Amino acid sequence: MVYFSGMAFLSVQGISKQDRGIHSVRDISFTIEPFQKMAIAGETGSGKSSLLKMIAGLKQPDAGSIYFEGKRVLGPEEKLMPGHPGIGYLSQHFELRNNYVVEDELDAKNKLTPEAADHIFTICRIQHLLKRKTNQLSGGEKQRIALARVLITSPRLILLDEPFSNLDMAHKRVIKEVVRDIGEQLGITPLMVLHDAHDILSWADTILVIQEGQIIQQGSPEEIYHHPINEYCAGLFGMYNLVDPSLGLGSLISSTQKDKKLFFRPEDVQIADKSTGHAVKGIVRDIRYWGSFYTLEISVGSEMISMQVRKPGFIKGDQVYLTLAEDSLWYL
Repeated sequence: MVYFSGMAFLSVQGISKQDRGIHSVRDISFTIEPFQKMAIAGETGSGKSSLLKMIAGLKQPDAGSIYFEGKRVLGPEEKLMPGHPGIGYLSQHFELRNNYVVEDELDAKNKLTPEAADHIFTICRIQHLLKRKTNQLSGGEKQRIALARVLITSPRLILLDEPFSNLDMAHKRVIKEVVRDIGEQLGITPLMVLHDAHDILSWADTILVIQEGQIIQQGSPEEIYHHPINEYCAGLFGMYNLVDPSLGLGSLISSTQKDKKLFFRPEDVQIADKSTGHAVKGIVRDIRYWGSFYTLEISVGSEMISMQVRKPGFIKGDQVYLTLAEDSLWYL
């Protein structure tokens, strides 16, 4: 595999697209290096899928350019057969022909030797499905076969649009293992659109957050989770608190932050002694069980604060004192 000196593996430069007169993607730019795990996050309709299709060469951008391995990716209006031979794309609405033997469905796309193809089938956990017909498969099995069908075309970049959606926990775990092995064993760089916060935070090296067709934040999972740029971004990645700093929770707000609110996650809240500095008194109003942890809903003055604990140790109506760790303070 040859890369041009100074040229990114994938470079998206000022991409914009209008659908029915409304911008689905607006002036998006970013780069990906080989084997970098990037996730694209955003609410439904924010432009994630449109962006992925343009990178794949399946949708024509109105402005901007996409370069893959130093060469511009042509859109469907610029070439007879849409798509790029080095870029694989699996949509969230993958389609297999009905009532076809899986082996025949895969052979139609195969560009590999029998040994290499067999390795793909092993990674995708579908060897036991090759003699079945496509209408005899579960949703998770169909998805793994659709993924194998993309991989046997020998892509160097693979674009996955919501690959974990609409799967039960068992099939979701298998697909996650397959995606991991694609990168580690096949050396293919993945770019994924993901919806679930836990899927994004546990997988990605870098996250792009898109709102109304624009990138509003780019960074590591830790940065985006603990230091979101706005409330939209905060809400994409789980429960959070946003309270008036005058409540006294945490250190005093500086003059540059006087018009902002104090942001923190439920797990940042700590039970404190009454005498602890910056501790505030609250009343436990509700206790909710989430499996591996509980959340307490605690009223502090006119504010309601969510706190996460391993074991409750409290009942409704208990009085508690709360504080925050200094390194958890962030203002929006």
